[in-house]
Amino acid sequence: MAYEIPVTQARAELADLINRVVYGGERVVVTRHGKPLVALVSAEDLRRLEEVAGEGAAVSAVSGVREVASTPREPGRFGIAAEHRGAGPS
Repeated sequence: MAYEIPVTQARAELADLINRVVYGGERVVVTRHGKPLVALVSAEDLRRLEEVAGEGAAVSAVSGVREVASTPREPGRFGIAAEHRGAGPS
C-alpha cells in the first residue's frame, strides 16, 4: 500500500519522501484535492514496472535527467514547473 500525501505537504517534505522511497522501500502517492497526481517509486520499482509493461526507455531517461534553467518570470523554480504554469487564458 502506498503512502498518500497532499502536493503542498510533499513540496515541504521532498527530501524525507525520497528517503522513505529509497531506504524504506515505500511508495508515495502525491495527491491534489484528494486525487492521485503522481507517484514516487524507487528506480528499481520503475525498472520492474517497465519490464512488465515492455518498455525500457524511462530508466535510461531518468539516469540522463539534467537541470533545466528557470524562466525569467519565475526565478528559483524548476523549468518544468515554470513551463507547466505558463500563461493561461485571461
